[in-house]
Amino acid sequence: MVGPRRRAREIALQILIQLDVNPELDVERGIRLYFDHLAVDAATDDDDDAPAGRAKNAAFTAATLASPSFDRAMVDELVRGVAKARSELDEIVQNLSRNWRLERMALVERNVIRLALYELKYATEVPTNVALDEAIELTKRFGTAEGAAFVNGLLDRAVTDQGLRR
Repeated sequence: MVGPRRRAREIALQILIQLDVNPELDVERGIRLYFDHLAVDAATDDDDDAPAGRAKNAAFTAATLASPSFDRAMVDELVRGVAKARSELDEIVQNLSRNWRLERMALVERNVIRLALYELKYATEVPTNVALDEAIELTKRFGTAEGAAFVNGLLDRAVTDQGLRR
């Protein structure tokens, strides 16, 4: 079972990827688009055109978003924080990844690294090992086969060489 904080990281990652592939999309609209359109589970009524289907979908969406199955405040904090610090985080990534330009990195791995670096640098309540473990798990779930090793190595270098954590 996935806990509410891991689920919040998964959602934040999905929104960050959406923002990465749509640079004209601002953060607030990206968050809103996710929760308006993508947060609805496939378990809703298939007949979306019928008024009853729309009402059922709206009720389901509201129940899903109010559910404690993920930490909504954490999603907002992570997405807004990563977006605000993105140029700084990207500079750190470039300094750490000696042989890889940021734009050559796989989309998922690039955004997992940004997310983890944000947590390492700014979310001081998150222990270092948790930030690293969560990044690796996100990469295993959503990234490429080699991605977890790449992310692990780069973030380990961030912690040891860049002193991003206490």
